[in-house]
Amino acid sequence: MTEPSLGQHAHFRPLEQADFIKLEQAAYLKGLLRPFKGKGPLDDWASQCHAQRDQLIALAQRRVLRQATGHPFHLLPAELAQQKTGAGTTFLRWRRPDRSAMGVALWQELIARPATPVNLLADLYALEQQRIVLNMQISLLHTLGRQAQ
Repeated sequence: MTEPSLGQHAHFRPLEQADFIKLEQAAYLKGLLRPFKGKGPLDDWASQCHAQRDQLIALAQRRVLRQATGHPFHLLPAELAQQKTGAGTTFLRWRRPDRSAMGVALWQELIARPATPVNLLADLYALEQQRIVLNMQISLLHTLGRQAQ
């Protein structure tokens, strides 16, 4: 593995374009700006949005959470975990292993904490960037699907 200071990550491998291409309809929603004739095509499009949201959540579980819960991240006092919402979707959140606290402030504490190994800082930064992007994409697909219903 290469040195994190050179822009590479020693322990975390962010998602790449190839991961998104495997999702249905590649990494974008075809036909977003098209005329919808009747409720049927709009319902179909809403279903496609929800299906792609679910595929993105599964991708986050397989690729991001699997890494974030492995070594050396499992040794830290905060972890990346899934949080199911009442609206019917799932997001990635930072939390304490005992579930006593949750939120991005835990990640900020990890970064500022002197006991956090310096060689993990680039990986933690990449994890947080990936978390933000995935949550944004999941939220967008969820909202589009709900609005189309």
